[in-house]
Amino acid sequence: MKTFCGRANPTTGALDWVEESEEYDYHQEIARSCYADMLHDHDRNKKYYQGIRAAVSRVKARGEKVIVLDIGTGTGLLSMMAVTAGADFCYAVEVFKPMAEAAQSIVEKNGFSDKIKIINKHSTDVTVGPDGDMQTRANILVTELFDTELIGEGALPSYEHAHQNLVQLGCEAVPHRATIYAQLVESELLWSWTQLQPVEVEGTHLVPPPSVGRCAGAHSVCDIQLSQVSPGSFTPLGPLCTMFSVDFSKPVSSAFQSHSSQFVVQSSGRAQVVLSWWDLDMDPSGSIVCTMAPSWTYPEPRMAPWRDHWMQSVYFLPVESRVTAGEELSLTVCHDDYSLWYSLQSHSQQDSHTRALPSRPCCTCQAHLVWTRPRFGELNDRQRTESFVSALRSVLREDSVCLGISDGSLLPVFAHMLGAKKVFGLENSRMSKQVIEQVLEANSLKGAVELLEIRPDQLCSNDLGGKQISVLMGEPYFSTSLLPWHSLFFWYCRTALAGLLLPNATILPCSATLHMLAVEFQDLWRIRAPCGTCEGFDVTPMDEMVQKSLDFRESLEAEPHPLWEYPCRALSDSAAVMTFDFTQCVPQQPVSSQGSLPFRRTGRCHGVALWMEYHLTTDITVSGGLIGPISEQGDCEWSRHRKQGIYFLRSPWEISGEGRAAVSYSFTFDPSLGDIRMDFSMESH
Repeated sequence: MKTFCGRANPTTGALDWVEESEEYDYHQEIARSCYADMLHDHDRNKKYYQGIRAAVSRVKARGEKVIVLDIGTGTGLLSMMAVTAGADFCYAVEVFKPMAEAAQSIVEKNGFSDKIKIINKHSTDVTVGPDGDMQTRANILVTELFDTELIGEGALPSYEHAHQNLVQLGCEAVPHRATIYAQLVESELLWSWTQLQPVEVEGTHLVPPPSVGRCAGAHSVCDIQLSQVSPGSFTPLGPLCTMFSVDFSKPVSSAFQSHSSQFVVQSSGRAQVVLSWWDLDMDPSGSIVCTMAPSWTYPEPRMAPWRDHWMQSVYFLPVESRVTAGEELSLTVCHDDYSLWYSLQSHSQQDSHTRALPSRPCCTCQAHLVWTRPRFGELNDRQRTESFVSALRSVLREDSVCLGISDGSLLPVFAHMLGAKKVFGLENSRMSKQVIEQVLEANSLKGAVELLEIRPDQLCSNDLGGKQISVLMGEPYFSTSLLPWHSLFFWYCRTALAGLLLPNATILPCSATLHMLAVEFQDLWRIRAPCGTCEGFDVTPMDEMVQKSLDFRESLEAEPHPLWEYPCRALSDSAAVMTFDFTQCVPQQPVSSQGSLPFRRTGRCHGVALWMEYHLTTDITVSGGLIGPISEQGDCEWSRHRKQGIYFLRSPWEISGEGRAAVSYSFTFDPSLGDIRMDFSMESH
């Protein structure tokens, strides 16, 4: 059955009504899932297998029948490990129906149907008894309910319920315990992701609103591949602290808790950020450990296992504070049933019985709701800001009437500071409008920019006081953009506003180019690679399920990834493959581009990286992708502010010699859809 769905088009700004299969949503979820990444995580799999074998042995040594409960079974891998290790029976719980069906196929394919029962329910709905889902309570509890923050997927409530209703008292749990670690650091880079820094324009400092500086920020964790954050970009102020452990073999509580760790400051500086990760002890003795520690904590960083399903966490303190070497401090972590937050106290504050624990961070300034963390970083990028200021300086005149089109942008403020006669700014929401108003007020510029909460296609001359626009400007940045070319929404806005522009109006940026690069990923390829056999078990039904979902719609579409977190080698030069001329209106007919790009290096081509570059003027460009030259070895430096588009090949291409092969490409921009269709093939010479 098919249904009509209304979907906001991020490029055209229109509400598109499209016919979708009722299976669309779960195909999307499977296509974008991390199932393959998890199964490719050999370190995780091996440690789980060792822990399960040890737990089964301990229960058997007690002379008991081994009954396993596997919550969040996914493919059924851990249940099959348990049976192979000698478990008598496994109850494997999986709430996501397509995954439960895949697990059933995998269990049958591997010959475990008589020992494993797949239960397609949430674990809190599972019943125990003669007529229940489980005949009896389990004496081994196996789970993989964790996310980067450990508890963000509801692990604590699930464990709490399981101990009360589904497992025996004194059961063995795999993993046995989790331990969370944290380190206090100073980092200009990381702090720039949560606080607006002062900006200098024409010798005048634009300062952030006080409300932003006082705000504790967004409550959600910042989860990143911390291995890609160079130790040179932060200064440890204290040692790595053990914050708390959760013993999964005993009853678990999901109630609010706090834990503190005292330490002596090792280096004077500004306490700003807490870096955090966790370990899993798969057995009670702690001899089987699966750690999420970043690679730079390893003696040999290359030996660190890579995983994308579990990364590391960055927490921003509510306010930065000066600390002095030798000072005694206390780092406190609080958690509810699904999130963690940190605070810092002096030793004397920690001893105070009246000290109130901080509640979960909540944005009070609105800026952290309008600007994402990469967006904060983009606004704080001095080099990028200077590019925009230089470009504006070159086009503004004393009589310039400017209109800014970007979400939560400082460009209209810059235009006023540079001497424009009149500046308007279009904002997509009341909240982003209020944030820019706060910036203006904090700098005694209230009313200097007239902010309008109006859609571009609804703007009329009266809204502009009868004035015509001489400078139309944008970064462009829009909160609805996922893929690089979604920012072409600026082009559609420019087209809708054509009647309000002076004939010789300046458009900034004047054009954009779509760039591509053939790449070999160091690790990211794992999220798309079929597994086949995993730790000796045939999981091809899962491969088939994922491929079916990719074929459903996604296989010809790129997906967004921040490539600064995912190292890759360039196998070709970069090339501009499409140009969009913003000085003209959006064309009526589709625009196509074809060509080929020779491979320059040998390797395995996993896909193509795509990004936009915006030409502010004829000689000033800002890139949403590569921000430096490609090294001789093919190493790339990527923007931290924007995600790039990645088109994964169905299977890698082996590139054996320079100049002997090329990637052939075809792009078509459809103005009616605001989308870019693309196709790639390899041609040999």
